[in-house]
Amino acid sequence: MNSFTNVLRNKNYWYSSGYLFTFYAAWSLWWSFYAIWLKSKIGLSGEDLGIVYSVNSAVAMFFMIFYGVIQDKLQIGKAVIIFQSVVMMLIGPFLIYVYEPLLQSNFMLGVCIGAPVLSAGFISGSALIDSFIERISRLFNFEFGPARFWGSFGYAAATFIAGIAFGIDPHINFWLASGVAVLFFIINITFKPTKSSSRSTEAATPETTVVDSRPTIPTLREIVSLLALPKFWMFVFFVIGTYSFYTIYDQQLFPNFYTAFFKTPEIGYQVYGYLNSFQVFLEATCMIIAPFFIYKMGPKTSLLVAALIMICRISLSATVDNIYLISFIKLFHAIEVPLFILAVFKYFVANFDARLSATLYLVGFNISSNIGVIILSTPVGKLFDFTNYSTTFYILAGVVLVVSIISIFTLSNGDKLQKESE
Repeated sequence: MNSFTNVLRNKNYWYSSGYLFTFYAAWSLWWSFYAIWLKSKIGLSGEDLGIVYSVNSAVAMFFMIFYGVIQDKLQIGKAVIIFQSVVMMLIGPFLIYVYEPLLQSNFMLGVCIGAPVLSAGFISGSALIDSFIERISRLFNFEFGPARFWGSFGYAAATFIAGIAFGIDPHINFWLASGVAVLFFIINITFKPTKSSSRSTEAATPETTVVDSRPTIPTLREIVSLLALPKFWMFVFFVIGTYSFYTIYDQQLFPNFYTAFFKTPEIGYQVYGYLNSFQVFLEATCMIIAPFFIYKMGPKTSLLVAALIMICRISLSATVDNIYLISFIKLFHAIEVPLFILAVFKYFVANFDARLSATLYLVGFNISSNIGVIILSTPVGKLFDFTNYSTTFYILAGVVLVVSIISIFTLSNGDKLQKESE
């Protein structure tokens, strides 16, 4: 109770929660209906959607590396986040007056201009904000999880509003995103991470800025050494063959598939927003519960179980045609994502040098999954154009199933996590 009270009195915790709430709310207001907007409002084909997502993912990889290296050097400096927040505030005018007209008149130019803006502000920005707040939490004595909850809450609340606004006019969503981004900017320029110079949290001593002096950037030799490990490449193969395919299904295909079940698009947008909000609330709850199961099952088994849930969701979407059942199936996402993401970190700890966890997460997971999306988005889009949702979903589920079966034998069990928990 005492530690909980100390957290509530910790202004760094509340500023950090404000960062996460406003960032994820601003992102949700336009991103949660991005695929629907591109297809129903802009009129893009399945192949066009694949190109958009491929280019976005390719550019996002550059910003992930750039943000990660620079922010590690700045530690808790905010220069990069100030740049990101400016891009965020411009998202509404950019989408309305630049991105939309270009996609309609000169598609490839619009894609190439849009990808750096969307990546710098949001797609890669999410990893930047999460890593920045995680570092703040370590320096100022509060858990990252309770702060990250506010990010999920912000995303869920904004998605609820986004579904209503999108049915009226998508431009409302874009202006709202810029408006919330202004709040994010205000929090950023007013937040000055400070900590009492005394060890006692109760002492009335002057507050001083804290800088993390611990090195966080792995050496080039350490990074390259990962590339020589077969189990690293087996993990990359698993990520591309499961999470990349699932990402394409969930972001590129499912939103338009789901809203097509309703009498009018406006009703579909609203219901999809409500369902997304409920899903994110469940996801936040599962983030708390998932570690218990991961410790019980082990990281490898947890990853394979998460892949099984992916297979079930994709294949069942192709099988059932009842909107209530499909809505229920979508909620599988709230179980799969926390289980997969948290198991990834545990897998790194159990199988690799923990000092390289940031590099492993960047290269082994984020970059690998993005490469998969880049390579696969356009072929999957073409497949949908020539077939239908059911056929495409069955093929995606089949690929994830084959990769999962292979990974039973190729993923490493590891023993570090078991030793730590004993």
